[in-house]
Amino acid sequence: MAKEPKNEEGQKPPKKEAAGGQPPKKEGAGQPKAPKKEAGAKASKKEDAGKAAASGDGGKPAKQSNKRSDARLRRHYKERVVPALVKEFGYKNVMGVPKIEKIAVNIGLGEATQNAKLMDGAVNELGQITGQKPIITKAKKSIAAFKLREGMSIGTMVTLRGDRMYEFLDRLMNVALPRVRDFRGVSTKSFDGRGNYTLGIRDQLIFPEIDYNKVEKVKGMNISITTTARTDAEGLALLKALGMPFRQ
Repeated sequence: MAKEPKNEEGQKPPKKEAAGGQPPKKEGAGQPKAPKKEAGAKASKKEDAGKAAASGDGGKPAKQSNKRSDARLRRHYKERVVPALVKEFGYKNVMGVPKIEKIAVNIGLGEATQNAKLMDGAVNELGQITGQKPIITKAKKSIAAFKLREGMSIGTMVTLRGDRMYEFLDRLMNVALPRVRDFRGVSTKSFDGRGNYTLGIRDQLIFPEIDYNKVEKVKGMNISITTTARTDAEGLALLKALGMPFRQ
C-alpha cells in the first residue's frame, strides 16, 4: 500500500481548515433534533376515545358531587318542622321561623383544683360525647374561701354548631335521655324568657360513648340550647317538633 507523503521534517500534512481558521463542520451538526413521538401516545388517545364513545357523554367526564349529606335531624327540620311552625304561628317569611343556633355543653369541676387528673378525664369524656375537642375554662378571679386562684382550671366546655349540633341533639333526645332511670320527660319550665332552653344531666354514663370501666368519677353537665325564637312559646314549639321529650 502507498504511504502518505511526508514533509521534509517527517510529519503528516496538516488538515484542511475552513475559512476563518475553524475545522469544517459535519453535515447536520448544530441543528435541533426532531422530537421523538412518545410510545403509547396513540394508544392512550384511542383508549380515551373509546371510553368517551362508551359513556355516550361526548367525551365529557362525569361530575362527582362532593356535597355532604345533611344530618337526619336537619332534614327533619327543613321538611316537617318549618311548615308546621309556619302554619302554627303564621310567619310571613320562612327566614323568620325559629331554629337552633348553637348548643353549649359545660362540665364544672371545682375538685380539679385539688386533683388535676379529674380534668383530663372530663376533657376526654366530653370529647367522646360531642365529637369535638373541648376547651378548658379557667377562674376569672381568686376566692380564698374555696382555695381558688385566678387562672386555675375549673371546668371544660364545648360549643356545637352545624351538623355536629344536630347529631348531638338527635343522640341526646333519642338515645341518652331515655336511658335515665325512671325518666318521665324533661321540664318545660327551664326556658330563660327568650326561647333558650337549659338542661341539667347528673350522670354522663347515659351516653353510650362512655365506657363504664374507665370512669373515675360521676360528673354532671349543663346543656344550653340557644335558638332564634323570640318567646318561650316559640322555643317550646320548636323543640317539641324536633322531638324533645317534655314532661306532660
